[in-house]
Order: sequence, then structure tokens, then C-alpha cells
Amino acid sequence: MSYFDKILIANRGEIARRIIRTCKRLKIRTVAVYSEADMDAPFVEEADEAVCIGPAQVKKSYLDIEKVIQVAKETEANAIHPGYGFLSENPRFVRRCEEEGIVFIGPDARTIELMGSKIEARRQMQQAGVPVVPGWDGKIDSVTEALSIADQLGYPLMLKASAGGGGIGMQVIHNPDELQKAFASTMQRAQSYFGDGTLFLEKWISGPRHIEVQVACDAYGHAVHLFERECSVQRRNQKVVEESPSPFLDEETRAKLLETALRGARHIGYSNVGTMEFIFDENRNFYFLEMNTRLQVEHPVTEEITGLDLVELQIRLAAKEKLPFQQEEIRKTGHAIECRLYAEDPKTFFPSPGVLKRLALPKEEVRLDFGVIEGSTVTPFYDPMIGKIITHGRDRSDAIHKMEKALEQIAVEGLTTNVSLLQKIVQDKDFRDGHYTTRFLEKLLV
Repeated sequence: MSYFDKILIANRGEIARRIIRTCKRLKIRTVAVYSEADMDAPFVEEADEAVCIGPAQVKKSYLDIEKVIQVAKETEANAIHPGYGFLSENPRFVRRCEEEGIVFIGPDARTIELMGSKIEARRQMQQAGVPVVPGWDGKIDSVTEALSIADQLGYPLMLKASAGGGGIGMQVIHNPDELQKAFASTMQRAQSYFGDGTLFLEKWISGPRHIEVQVACDAYGHAVHLFERECSVQRRNQKVVEESPSPFLDEETRAKLLETALRGARHIGYSNVGTMEFIFDENRNFYFLEMNTRLQVEHPVTEEITGLDLVELQIRLAAKEKLPFQQEEIRKTGHAIECRLYAEDPKTFFPSPGVLKRLALPKEEVRLDFGVIEGSTVTPFYDPMIGKIITHGRDRSDAIHKMEKALEQIAVEGLTTNVSLLQKIVQDKDFRDGHYTTRFLEKLLV
């Protein structure tokens, strides 16, 4: 790999370490940017170069576009990998990279902007013949207008932020009173988090499955899927356990879903690695939810069943290489499961920052993607995920068995984690039978 001599990683923690591993294998030098809170973090030590870009607050460090660009220029990095979160789906950042002649490892700014608006994304998918949840695609300017539209659509509904993500700016609405109470606060929250208070309404699907498709597209019009991931085990609309393949899909539905995802990606001229997310109702009807124009937290399950390195694929596609394989050459083998280990209370989900006085991890038949080591400090400034446990088995039962064994061997002292919840999930009969929806955790914790 000779296209990029040096890649700056505009991220931290687990994903920064993950990118560094692939870059080392490809003999590409890396630059880590870090905040003062992350001064002693493992990724800082593991990168070839590391530059502090500001205090702990994300707006003054990891979200400071000009500081990141400045470091890239000073260190002569010719590409930037954004990881996930932070600046990974910020079109303004992508444009600044383009202006400075730095390659952004991901799609172009136009595509990110297009898919960053849920309203525009819905329109694009409808044009491509991809099913979307019935709803109202126009901008809603007032609560009066919202009430009128809701009356036409019928309750229950989802009130959503067009620029939202991670479950922020989403609310289930059962009647006009709830809509009246929620409209202004949801708009304000969306404006605060995303700088865009645009809201829209769509029909609420009770207890859906959340299934996504990994796609990879080059700059020459070629596109492939890398199968699907089941992501229905969630807390507060954020994923906790993911697996591939989905235990819910029959082969006919799977084929239809994968083809539909590729049709949507081709329609918008997508280039690089991305994820098309769908929700399924109980009758196996599926609807486009959103597209994530970046690497997903749960990408390891896809890597485990395909044997591919998605970070390497991202780098090669950003270097304008053609896809290195045809669809029929991609094979899935066995079953993979990922559990996210959070420094948080397993019942309330409140973060539990602190020093990892002890961190004992399993050593066999498991992949561990962790942002910390024993002695690390988990700060209150960032997402409380400390690592991911991934198992791969010959089939789903084997992967679950390996995950059970792995979780039993985890020992953490110094802070609270959700390991007991993860054990409860993988031991639950409904989970083991594959009979679960996005409401699974809600019922499990009653």
C-alpha cells in the first residue's frame, strides 16, 4: 500500500487503536490527535506520532476542525481517517480536507450531506424504489402544522430530528397532547445537538427488528454487500449486542434486503464503506431507516464472518482503487456476535467513570477490541464504551457458547460495568432462540 505514507486518526480510544493496527500491517505511519484527558491513553502510545489538540471538552479538541487540519498539515499526513462519531459524518470537515489536499477516508461531502438529512435520505431512497416508513417528508415549521399532519397520518407516530442520530431527538407520540408537549423540546434538543432543529413525522412500528447491511462501493460504479448485521438489542436506541447473520431472516427475505440496500447505495453514487439501516415489522416487511456514511462500531462481526479487514478496504477505496472482489467471491462463514462492554450501571445505564484498577480479559477463542488497558482512566468526558468482545463460531449456538465463556472470564475492579447485563442477555431464552426485537432489553430489565 503506497498511496498514503501517513494517516492522521481523528478519533480516540478503541477505534483509534483499531485503525492503528491495520495501518501497522500496511506499513502506513499514523498520527494520533488527543485531548489532555487522553494523554496516557493506549492509542497515544501506539501511534507513530501523537499531538495534543486541546482540553477534554470535545468541542475544544476532537471536534475542532481547524486544529485537526492544522496537525495534519504540520505532520504531513496525506489522509485522515475519522473513525466513527466526532467528525466522521461532518460535511464541513470533509470539505476542509478537500481544500487542503488531504484525502478524507470516507465518502464525499455531498453524499454525507445527502444522507445526513433524514428527510432528504427518505426522498432519495423513495426515488431508488427502496421502501421507507410511511410518514411526512416535508419540513414541519410549527406545532400546529405537526398536529394537522399527525391527524392525517394517524397515531402512534415517531417525532424525529432530521439531522439526528444515536436515538437523540426521537420520541414516540401516542396522541395530540403528547405531540403538543414534545414538539418544542424535541426541536430545541435537535438544534442543540446537531445545529439543525428540523423535525419530521413517521408511523411508529411497534417492536421492530433493526437490521443493517454493510456495503462497499468504489469510485467506478462497482458495489457489493458484505451481508447483514442484526442490531436489535438496544438501550435508549443505542446498540448493545450485534450479530451476523441475522437469526430473523429467511434466505428469500435476506436476498431481497441485500439487493435493496445495494440499489439504494448505487442510486446516490456512494463510494467507500457504508451501512444501510432498516427496520422490520413482525411480517418481515422492511423499511429504510438511515444510512451511516462511516465505519460502524459493530464492523468486527462482518470482518469475522467474511475474513475481510474493513479499515483496509476503506483505505484502499479512498485511494481510488477498484473493489478487489466481485460479489460472488465474498463468502460468509459461521456466525459472529459482538457485545459492547460499557463503564455504566447495568440497570440505570448511568456512566461509571474511574480508574481500571484491574482488567482481566479472556485469552482464547475471542477477539477483543478495547480502548483501555489495566490502569487506564475511563473519563466522564466521552462515550462510556471501554471495549468490544467478539466471538466467531461454526454456527450461532457455537458463537453464543463462546461468548458465554468469554464474559465469565471478564473481571473489572475500580468501576462498574454492564458485564452482568451482557451475561443475562446471552443466557436469555428469547435471545438464544433469536426471538427478540428492539424492545428486548426493556422487557428483560422489568
